[in-house]
Amino acid sequence: MIFRIKTVFVFLSLFSVFSLHAKDKTMDISKIYGKIQYVTSFPDYKVEVVDSFPDLKVKEVSFFPSKAGEWQIVDAFADFKIQKVSSFGDFKIKYVQHFAGVK
Repeated sequence: MIFRIKTVFVFLSLFSVFSLHAKDKTMDISKIYGKIQYVTSFPDYKVEVVDSFPDLKVKEVSFFPSKAGEWQIVDAFADFKIQKVSSFGDFKIKYVQHFAGVK
């Protein structure tokens, strides 16, 4: 009986520690650049498109997306898969013509 109680206690302790670390993850959005594919399911990130106060300013480029916020839109072999949502996204983006990057 005591062995079962100890086992349950250890399991619950480990579960709570791992769940706290999972929630504590922070996202470095400055690393989100390159080839981007827009998807409707199973995205790497969900983003909200806004006009003000974005987390990342995005410039769509045709070639060589090499800086933060530069996205080349592709249909296959993407670095990241993005889903556009109207609310509760992982971060907010704004499309710009100049000065792409983290705000």
